[in-house]
Amino acid sequence: MKWWLLPLLLWIAVPESDPASEEEDTARIRAMYDESLTNSQAYRWLDYLANEIGGRLSGSPQAAMAVEWSRQVLDTLGLDSVWLQPVMVPHWIRGEKEIGRYFSPNHYGMEEVNVCALGGSVGTGSAGITAEVVEVDSYEQLEAFGEDSIRGRIVFYNTPMEQRHIRTFHAYGGCVGYRWAGAGKASEYGAVGMLLRSLSHKTDEHPHTGSMAYPEDVAKIPAAAISTLHADRLSEALKNDPQLRFHLRMTCDNLPEKLSYNVIGEIKGSEYPDEIILVGGHLDSWDNGDGAHDDGAGCVQSMEVLRLLQAIDYQPKRTLRCVLFMNEENGLRGAKKYAAESNRKGEYHMAAIESDAGGFAPQGFGISDTLPVIEQIRAWSPLFKPYDIFKFQEGGGGADINRLRSQGTTLIGLMPESQRYFDYHHASTDVFEAVNRRELQLGAAAMATLVYLMDKYGLDKPAVDHDRS
Repeated sequence: MKWWLLPLLLWIAVPESDPASEEEDTARIRAMYDESLTNSQAYRWLDYLANEIGGRLSGSPQAAMAVEWSRQVLDTLGLDSVWLQPVMVPHWIRGEKEIGRYFSPNHYGMEEVNVCALGGSVGTGSAGITAEVVEVDSYEQLEAFGEDSIRGRIVFYNTPMEQRHIRTFHAYGGCVGYRWAGAGKASEYGAVGMLLRSLSHKTDEHPHTGSMAYPEDVAKIPAAAISTLHADRLSEALKNDPQLRFHLRMTCDNLPEKLSYNVIGEIKGSEYPDEIILVGGHLDSWDNGDGAHDDGAGCVQSMEVLRLLQAIDYQPKRTLRCVLFMNEENGLRGAKKYAAESNRKGEYHMAAIESDAGGFAPQGFGISDTLPVIEQIRAWSPLFKPYDIFKFQEGGGGADINRLRSQGTTLIGLMPESQRYFDYHHASTDVFEAVNRRELQLGAAAMATLVYLMDKYGLDKPAVDHDRS
């Protein structure tokens, strides 16, 4: 190609901006923010979801109540259609409040500590288990101790989240593997139980639960999280007396699967109804808190996106769909079912935005797609700047939408400020009072803004084969 043709081709490929269109966009976005900050329904919805229904563990009565409540709320918004998508989910129950305490055979007295069962763990039986403790900070140290030192004991993974990571989700990623697989690894060496230092940057007395699993070829041993404060105390006590014993009692159990539902509502597109833009969060939560940040906030923000666009009388070109997924926390059954059904129907999701990082002040979006698509979205950043949305980084999505990747979907995750998220994540402190109304509302408006722009202008993508049946 002749070098002198390049400027001409660039001029043709990148048309000048339309001042009238920019003015319309600015006005519509301002109207959505005004509506969200003065007349939002999201905070009121979250109040009901967290305080009237509460923790919504898959298979629980509260999860069933949340399904019916959210279906009714979406139905009142005047959407084109609202429906339930059936899905079988795991049914794990916590049982009675867990008991954890340690004592030294050489001294009188016991030290009570706060523990909670990890989701999916087996129980200890009504009598509980009592055994010596082996403290490790890695799988390498577990291997170094070996079977002779571990058999018949409780393995205590004391692996703090790395404080030096500015992005707290990176710190979480560095140690969540001990929660997921630590019990199975300990069982391979003959351990009779597992304790995990809670995955939190904060030192307090609230244990953080979360999902775990066992390999098929090992004995299933009880697995519990211990609060960060009490993990520190246990570690110090072990230094003073390596022979101290720990008593753990949990009555949790895995019951037969139950029928539940994803909750879906949509506005049909006027010009490109076969191109879907999805917004969503997960309706289930852990049972030890209210699930307000994780992920009640994401659910009500996604519902609010559709309401905001209706409130400014915007008629979407593409189909806008809100999906409240069931069973993200301990199985991702809702996400798997939704993607499978969507592929079976030959649907095409042009883009999907997931909010599952708490209801804190939004900072931007993480985007997974080709560089041209990411740069196209970044080109809209001046419209976000007045609202302190400044991050449009490569790499994003979410556990519930990632399976849509095979459709050529642009996967996007809302990025709130993250420094406090793991103070509440999977803990009894994740309650309605921990969510700031204004920050929640700003997140909904940011999501609605991006949906509006993607719907109005589309995304620069190659043609996609929609037939995946």
